[in-house]
Amino acid sequence: MEYIYLLLGATFVVGAYALMARYWSFKAQKPADYAEAGPQFDIRQHLQGPILCEGVIYGPTGRVTSRFVADFDAHWEGNTGVMKETFRYDSGRVQDREWRLTLGNDGTIKADADDLVGTGQGRQAGNAVQLNYNIKLPEESGGHVLNTTDWMYLVENGTIMNRSQFRKFGIKVAELVATMRPKEQ
Repeated sequence: MEYIYLLLGATFVVGAYALMARYWSFKAQKPADYAEAGPQFDIRQHLQGPILCEGVIYGPTGRVTSRFVADFDAHWEGNTGVMKETFRYDSGRVQDREWRLTLGNDGTIKADADDLVGTGQGRQAGNAVQLNYNIKLPEESGGHVLNTTDWMYLVENGTIMNRSQFRKFGIKVAELVATMRPKEQ
């Protein structure tokens, strides 16, 4: 009888966790949740020109594992854009990246970069942008491929708040929180 209670308890815990992950978690957000919220986030306008980015990366225990400051430079021709990024980490390491973005007329986004496995997919709606992609870490960081959910939220003063979660086998292994704002010339 004791095993039945143990099995029922374990089933309840697993079921509650699955419901929470499906309906009340970071990954459960949908672009439609923000469709009516303003100000309107148009990546062609708000990811344009020189941008200053500052952020932290949390490891699997929730502790800060890295801090960074980055300079972005983004330019658009119609619905096609390129955003070049230079990250300077607190370790002294410098990383250069380049995003190639295509915005569909329906708000969908396709994203490519040299360290992506496949093409990223996303959508802008209301004051938010969501991107999902698989990123391959540099070899010095283990070379792992991580499934990434990336959310950016535009706030009233034009600052973009960015939160990203990185998962391996469905388990969160890192999280990034950053701000992005137009760089003062």
